[in-house]
Amino acid sequence: MRMTPRVTLNNGVLMDRLGYGLYKVPPADAAGLVTMALEAGYRHFDTAAMYGNETGVGKAIGALAAFDGATGGSGERHPRLTREDLFVTTKLWNDDQGYDATLRAFDTSMAKLGLEYLDLYLIHWPCPGRGLYTDSYRALETLYREGRVRAIGVSNFQPAHLDRLLQGAEVVPAVNQIELHPWLQQAELRELHSSLGIVTEAWSPLGRGQVLEDPVVTEIATAHRHSPAQVIIRWHLQLGNVVIPKASSYARIHENHDVFGFELTTADLDALAGLERGFRTGSNPDNVN
Repeated sequence: MRMTPRVTLNNGVLMDRLGYGLYKVPPADAAGLVTMALEAGYRHFDTAAMYGNETGVGKAIGALAAFDGATGGSGERHPRLTREDLFVTTKLWNDDQGYDATLRAFDTSMAKLGLEYLDLYLIHWPCPGRGLYTDSYRALETLYREGRVRAIGVSNFQPAHLDRLLQGAEVVPAVNQIELHPWLQQAELRELHSSLGIVTEAWSPLGRGQVLEDPVVTEIATAHRHSPAQVIIRWHLQLGNVVIPKASSYARIHENHDVFGFELTTADLDALAGLERGFRTGSNPDNVN
């Protein structure tokens, strides 16, 4: 039984709306943490060439034959998993942009992951000063047409970047993965995504932990008898976002997945909407090159 709801991408592919993010997960820890996440019920895993842990992710996925499903957060036993039960994302790093370089980088990532196909491949940053993201995206379209990746998209693209990309693209990106949390809600960009049929995926969904201490968040958490992290993850899901929190312990991995037994009220959502302050924990995409 799949516990996590899925969203249908603009090409019909299904993607879990709650995934496990691997940013800053040490390579040596990746296989163990991914296995732990599988046991907790995660089926969607988000890595990147820059993270340096694709090999560990692939090792855990390669061990699926030995994984019996264990017990997920629902208390039910899951059937033996196969590759088709999983959704795996990786990303093209900035140094590898350009048509031919992108194809080579994809092959390198796939060799590290040990996969025959990828579920989602993203351009990690637009790097507008280099002006290569349209060539890189053409390479993603080639990979998509060849069936080596089930869906393609971008990450950290702002409206101007999307506008330029779509002027020549044949395939509308399925996903744009952006920094998004209650202190940076990106309403304009989310509205643009909705009009274009692009799914919004949130990285740094907890504001790198800083938003967890916001008094509005803690008050809502107390009222619902859930943790601040669970409240924010639930907020993302009720907004319609895909969300990929990172966790490095058994307890946090399970806690972050245990968000389907409660619902935020309209008043809760209104209060959280009022937390917008334009605060970035990461870089402005216009300044990354």
